[in-house]
Amino acid sequence: MNADQILSEIREANLSYLMLAQSLIRADREQALYRLGISDENAALIALLSPAQMMKIASGNTLLCKFRMDDDMVWSLLTNHGKAANDITTTRLHASILMAGRHQEAA
Repeated sequence: MNADQILSEIREANLSYLMLAQSLIRADREQALYRLGISDENAALIALLSPAQMMKIASGNTLLCKFRMDDDMVWSLLTNHGKAANDITTTRLHASILMAGRHQEAA
């Protein structure tokens, strides 16, 4: 993949992310804050973006979204292969609880 392709993919990901974020915020603001990991102020700004503004923001060369799982424990819980189905459900629940706690700390 060359540099132009990478920039094109970043722009497409940014636009998709903004559109999804705006849709989530408009549908259920509280859930969107948790799922997106953003502040109420950022949610208010995203909710008011026009399509032209979203296109302009998305056309930058930096990804707008980031991995929120910057903890080895969360990654190991989410990628734990070879466990039984009920264990997978439990580990994903545990990962969600850890991430929700971090969202509360950030707020």
